[in-house]
Amino acid sequence: MKTLIVIPAFNEAINLARLLPDLVATVSYDVVIINDASTDDTARVVKAHDVDCFTLPIQLGAWGATQTGIRYAAKAGYSEVITMDADGQHLPVELNALMQVYRNTNANVVIGTFPSRLSRLKKLAWKFFKMLTHIKIEDLTSGFRLYDKQAIEVLSSKQASMLDYQDVGVLLLLLRAGLTINEVPVKMEDRNDGKSRVFSSWLVVLKYMVQTTTLCVANIGKRPTQ
Repeated sequence: MKTLIVIPAFNEAINLARLLPDLVATVSYDVVIINDASTDDTARVVKAHDVDCFTLPIQLGAWGATQTGIRYAAKAGYSEVITMDADGQHLPVELNALMQVYRNTNANVVIGTFPSRLSRLKKLAWKFFKMLTHIKIEDLTSGFRLYDKQAIEVLSSKQASMLDYQDVGVLLLLLRAGLTINEVPVKMEDRNDGKSRVFSSWLVVLKYMVQTTTLCVANIGKRPTQ
């Protein structure tokens, strides 16, 4: 069984310089950085740490970059993919927690969750989305996830390419395919440097809320089994 860690990165040179030494020293899994057309030294930093780096010719966004890594894993025959953020929030030491739950259950997907990191406003938003979709996952936006081979196949599809974010839409797609999702509490750190790409401004937040609400409404009547 082969496991690949996929890390999407856009202008994360400073954060990756801190993350990669710890990650490489902690795990024996293969690692690939999907460089989302960064304009900083992201590619140079990754190569300096002897980690594979795929540089995209155009910016696809966090989910587009993540799906690129998942599709690579499917073609290369990996049995699991673990996705992590490049900003330092996800700790390499917590990868064990995801793998243990995966090995001890029949889940197709395991999500590392840390709900206390969410602001009051975000918690209200997630409560709203969970009410619309009946998804029971506690932390909808955590990108710290393990996907098995079935999940990799679902998320490599053209249908998954229509999504913009790795949260509600991805979860709905997985559940609609009959896959099971488990959660495990993990520790997370604050972002080391930079700012969130999803919540970088009120305009971006508004766009996110409108798109995600539309997606949720479109799935009313198609309730997930979990």
